Amino acid sequence: MKAHDGIYLDGAWRPAVGQDVIEVVNPADEQVIGRVPAAGPEDVDAAVRAARTALPAWAATAPAERAARLSALRDVLAARKDEIAETVTAELGSPPPFSQAVHAAVPIAVAGSYAELAATHSFEEKVGNSTVYHEPVGVVGAITPWNYPLHQIVAKAAPALAAGCTVVLKPAEDTPLVAQLFAEAVHEAGVPAGVLNLVTGLGPVAGQALAGHPGVDLVSFTGSTAVGRVIAATAGAAIKKVALELGGKSANVILPSADLARAVNVGVANVMSNSGQTCSAWTRMLVHRDRYDEAVELAATAAAKYGDRIGPLVSAKQQARVRGYIDQGVAEGARLVAGGTGTHRERGWFVSPTVFADVTPGMTIAQEEIFGPVLSILRYEDEEDALRIANGTVYGLAGAVWAGEEAEAVAFARRMDTGQVDINGGRFNPLAPFGGYKQSGVGRELGAHGLTEYLQTKSLQF
Repeated sequence: MKAHDGIYLDGAWRPAVGQDVIEVVNPADEQVIGRVPAAGPEDVDAAVRAARTALPAWAATAPAERAARLSALRDVLAARKDEIAETVTAELGSPPPFSQAVHAAVPIAVAGSYAELAATHSFEEKVGNSTVYHEPVGVVGAITPWNYPLHQIVAKAAPALAAGCTVVLKPAEDTPLVAQLFAEAVHEAGVPAGVLNLVTGLGPVAGQALAGHPGVDLVSFTGSTAVGRVIAATAGAAIKKVALELGGKSANVILPSADLARAVNVGVANVMSNSGQTCSAWTRMLVHRDRYDEAVELAATAAAKYGDRIGPLVSAKQQARVRGYIDQGVAEGARLVAGGTGTHRERGWFVSPTVFADVTPGMTIAQEEIFGPVLSILRYEDEEDALRIANGTVYGLAGAVWAGEEAEAVAFARRMDTGQVDINGGRFNPLAPFGGYKQSGVGRELGAHGLTEYLQTKSLQF
């Protein structure tokens, strides 16, 4: 798609106040593919005022009509799925098949799920002698990341719109083009002017202005835990509600009874998908000591097959960050069994699929979120040791457990300090709540739980 040279404000594309721009670069060949406005505080203020003006009418719109607009949005996204996939491939570097199957298809499914929820959710209930109303929170400031650019937009905007909220969206500066495509789709779907507004800009400028704006009632942010702390502090100073989906360091626990080959191969695939740029990736593989050497060999072989099948990282900065972690892993004594910092590519921000063995729980690569195609394999002595390692980080976003019997895996998963756990390779469910324990965030996305983040309750006593 062709980049817009304006921001989407009150139902139209309008020039930003300043002249600064953000260059969008294809990470596979390092070529500039577009330029978008670098909006400033004045643009954010105008967008929030537009959302505030549109709020009363949208909040009063019948849920069935909101559902109809979301259904239309889903249909527009479905009609433009090829363009979505091509756009994400161009600005994120995702391989085309993955862009089609995940970056385009998942947001369409999520938009459809909220169209159905808007039509069926009970926004009013009787509790004894009271009537309880579930009303929209108000104006939502949605700040989204680059790793799943359209999915994260839809996971915030769709439930907010279903709830009757209006939205100001600030997408990641690395992937603003698919956000502009989303604004086009919202317009085409007939969503009223001002209900969704888009400001492209830098996080410390536009993002911070949005988080701190007095006209924003809720800030929904997905990104690093470090930035999440800043967002939470800014919003907290104004007693403003936040929803934070932050970092992860997920454990893939393979119990002795599991099908080892399947668990390892699926685990490696999970880490390598989206070039490892997934907050819920199972980057720590925990294997019993008796099966450890076999698991390492299987993982190294599996990772080698992904050599030319994964895309680049999103930026030179991200490439340098991941390479730094690989160097640190070697320096701290982990054994490199696949990949490393080298690459045969002359251009593009690629990192080879990398596997470390002999990783101990205290190592940096076992504790910090790397956000690249890097897997650490840790040895455990018994089930209690595995649980201690699995829970032994500040994060608790996602994970996996494998066992010969489902009940055994479930029993272990119930003891993990983790918001979502896949059992024996369980499939993604767009209706299930997603979010973390501990420093992995506050609140939930997707399904009915995601919708309630954007609602507040009012009770009338009779």
